Amino acid sequence: MDTRVGRDVVRRWVDNPLIALEDLPFRSGGIWNAGITRFDGEYVMLLTIETLEGRYCIYQARGRDGQHFWIDDKPFMAPNENGPYETLGIRDPRITHLDETYYITYVAEGDHGLRLGLARTDDFQCVDRMGFISQVDTKNGVLLPKKIGGRYAMLTRPAEGGSIWLAYSEDLVFWGDQTVVMTPRGGHWDADLIGASAPPIEIDQGWLLIYYGEKRTSAGPLVRLGAAILDADDPASVVARSNIPILAPRERYERMGDVPNVVFSCGVQLADDGMVNIYYGASDSCIALGQAPLDEIVRVCLESGKEF
Repeated sequence: MDTRVGRDVVRRWVDNPLIALEDLPFRSGGIWNAGITRFDGEYVMLLTIETLEGRYCIYQARGRDGQHFWIDDKPFMAPNENGPYETLGIRDPRITHLDETYYITYVAEGDHGLRLGLARTDDFQCVDRMGFISQVDTKNGVLLPKKIGGRYAMLTRPAEGGSIWLAYSEDLVFWGDQTVVMTPRGGHWDADLIGASAPPIEIDQGWLLIYYGEKRTSAGPLVRLGAAILDADDPASVVARSNIPILAPRERYERMGDVPNVVFSCGVQLADDGMVNIYYGASDSCIALGQAPLDEIVRVCLESGKEF
């Protein structure tokens, strides 16, 4: 773990990147973002890999310690060949464990724009594609790991506006009762757009949400990670929000790649020792690991005041 002071709240794993192109058992065009969970005594990672033809698929990786992984050589989920909605591929999976089932939200990109897809699995051997759960041009979706008031809850980011929204569903098919949760903040590190990264973690103060924020600069977009705490019973209500990023692109593998100056997470795990492990894509070219004590992330949020 990187212990240098004055860089970021999140410290980088000393052997980053966690998964690079040379670690794959096949040739690839690139590695994007990854969701993660624990299953059957292992860490299971679902990562986005771009094929040499330029399409995105979701592959599975497994590891015992959360730091060393082997990658399957066949896609766990591949684009649907029978329609126009996944012609460019499927990517950015998030994994939510809810009611003894592992739900996977992902972005489907096709001839007519972006939509959210939902799948489920009980064993990470077979996967049931449940269908699309958003209107067109919704950029990402994060299913909460607990029902709120007896309903499923999901954080989304429509392509227009750049804000985080909350939607509810009775059946995981029809979604409504949508509310804005957080918006970009002019003059801050997250000035132009924001989105939920990984499924939020239930903590004493509510829901800890790691989110990404983009600020447009003369050199192009700069994407960093921040944190917020949402109310336990009403996730549309923000309790606290960090005024500073907790992780920013600084290392060579974060600043140089297919899309430079990007750290983007789809998977977060809270360890038994209170350490928050953040698995993030760096410059759309590799997967890396960052770690920070839960108490430190909460403190950064609470000390930022009420400027949401």
